[in-house]
Amino acid sequence: MTTSPSIIGWAHSAFGKAAEPDVEALLASVTGTALDHAGVGAGELDGVFVGVFNGGLSRQGFEAGLVGSGRPELARVPALHAENACATGSAALYAALDFVQSGRGRIALVAGAEKMTTARPEVLNDALLTASYRREEEQAGSFAGVFGDIARSYFDRYGDHRETMARIAAKNHRNGVDNPHAHLRKDVGFEFCNEVSDRNPLVADPLRRTDCSLVSDGAAAVVVAAPEIAASAQRAITWRARAQANDHLPLSRRADVLEFAGARDAFTRAMATAGSALSDLDLLETHDCFTIAELLQYEAFGLTEPGKGATALDEGLTERTGTLPVNPSGGLKAKGHPIGATGISQHIMASLQLTGEAGGMQVEGAELAGVFNMGGVAVANYFSVLERLR
Repeated sequence: MTTSPSIIGWAHSAFGKAAEPDVEALLASVTGTALDHAGVGAGELDGVFVGVFNGGLSRQGFEAGLVGSGRPELARVPALHAENACATGSAALYAALDFVQSGRGRIALVAGAEKMTTARPEVLNDALLTASYRREEEQAGSFAGVFGDIARSYFDRYGDHRETMARIAAKNHRNGVDNPHAHLRKDVGFEFCNEVSDRNPLVADPLRRTDCSLVSDGAAAVVVAAPEIAASAQRAITWRARAQANDHLPLSRRADVLEFAGARDAFTRAMATAGSALSDLDLLETHDCFTIAELLQYEAFGLTEPGKGATALDEGLTERTGTLPVNPSGGLKAKGHPIGATGISQHIMASLQLTGEAGGMQVEGAELAGVFNMGGVAVANYFSVLERLR
């Protein structure tokens, strides 16, 4: 019997411009629903783990306390706030898994949220820059600027791949049409993604708006439980393996910024522990904060050789009907990227696939799913290998 905890219930808000006024309300919108989905009462919880990035988006900190503020029945449950840049959701989730797997608790609630759409542009830009090493990288002007520099480095080495990035964007937008939780459910097409226009301007050359994930509000929550609890649950999605790996925060200290060595290490460790190969995965929900990031992840995970990521698209490997569907949910590109919710959302999207409840997003016969969530420029890296127990 597995010793890994399992996801036994979840809740996911619509991503986009939310009516909820703040993070407190967003968290409250999913925590009770997740408990109901899991068939768990508030009194059965041993811990609550909260993922909110904030970074200056809100003057209200102490996010662990906000869960009990929004849901008074949870106010007396021990709660912890985690933050790890864009991997904040996975940081909270992995902390909960460690808590349960260590035996310190049997059932934990994990919730993540972000309220981003009401922030003034200069506040949002400044908050996102905190996910970079500002001492050296602030000169890029924005977090998108940091990835724009990376894209130019890729072009310098391997040739101009604007078209490749547009194909990634178009794929993810096409997939997002079938995701009822997605911020943008519209197939905008390759031609639109591949052209600079008034509606698709350059954000940080060579990145166009369609190369950048959406600024979104949203929340997601899961309930994780020990094996003896999951054995009688209505559903149970467990980890065949998981791994976290880090890399240098200052990009100047890396041997090769295009290598995404931390992402590769998390993937390699998780797959080795799982006893699985990339070809065993039926789908991958990966962190496409920018299209160049998804392209580099193809190469870091060994789907193609370095500089050959475009061939995965040429051969249709990453399409929903391909040998490794990548982001059948639409990814951060179409689903949206409310930072604290993202890692949790990715695990829910994979869980829906494994339970056969993904609707129009469904990958036929999905039995083993990979989830990759990263903070910063592949600084904090989390890779999960998920399978269905029941």
